Amino acid sequence: MQQEPVVRLQGVSKIISSRSLVSDLTLDISPGQVFGFLGPNGAGKTTTIRMMVGLMSISKGDIIISGHSVKNEFEQAVAQVGAIVENPEMYKFLTGYQNLVHFARMSPGITKERIAETIERVGLTARIHDKVKTYSLGMRQRLGVAQAILHKPKLLVLDEPTNGLDPQGIRELRDYLRQLCQEEGITVFVSSHLLSEMELMCDTVAIIQNGKLIDVRNLRAEAGADVLAEVAFEVNDASRAAELISEATVQGNAIVIRLSREQIPDLNARLVSEGFQVYGIRNVTHTLEEQFLQVTGGGSIG
Repeated sequence: MQQEPVVRLQGVSKIISSRSLVSDLTLDISPGQVFGFLGPNGAGKTTTIRMMVGLMSISKGDIIISGHSVKNEFEQAVAQVGAIVENPEMYKFLTGYQNLVHFARMSPGITKERIAETIERVGLTARIHDKVKTYSLGMRQRLGVAQAILHKPKLLVLDEPTNGLDPQGIRELRDYLRQLCQEEGITVFVSSHLLSEMELMCDTVAIIQNGKLIDVRNLRAEAGADVLAEVAFEVNDASRAAELISEATVQGNAIVIRLSREQIPDLNARLVSEGFQVYGIRNVTHTLEEQFLQVTGGGSIG
């Protein structure tokens, strides 16, 4: 049985002074995954996030979070959300623990045990009683995530969470987010300009351009017999093989064609029967960066 989406964007638009920042954005986000949100500069990513968390009004359409409308049931909807938009805001003269206790007082039902559990979850146990002004940027990001998940939200929204982090900090954050999905069942909605990190971090990505959704891609799709993929056959005469297989294109010493898994041995047998020497068969994979540039026409990410 398919689970209900944690988030549903239903024809969401944002118009300011007759200028459309986001236009008719419709999108379902399934539970328990890291969902990436990509787009060139000015595509409408941050505007969409601000509408999701109530920092900006929705001009048209609606956003449903765990069954509650952001427009009509704002408090119930936002109660299901933890968020860091741009940078985590902390009281730097307080310790990390004092910041979490202060935030916990704003939400009912957060126990000392939950605070301790969250601190351990983000790996801050050794430094939690130090003042935040002594924390590195990576540690402040971890404390921000801890603050955002204290009340056990269904959805964690992060806008550019890797900004300013060194490679180790980025890897740690990626590991924490995947752990949150697997162990706490939280859905993570993340926007970032680091495509290589999004590829490692996300299960699914949505790409928007000029405020419109142009593509949604599952980065963890399992190969099956009926799933088409680009396959390269390295042969002794690629040009002649491409003449025989009209749907194929030539790439170096190989022909490339979209096939299902069960079609691969059939084409291999055909090539051999026609006298070709087949030296290798491999799937042709495209990086997220290549896919992004393909669907956006080369627009810069930001």
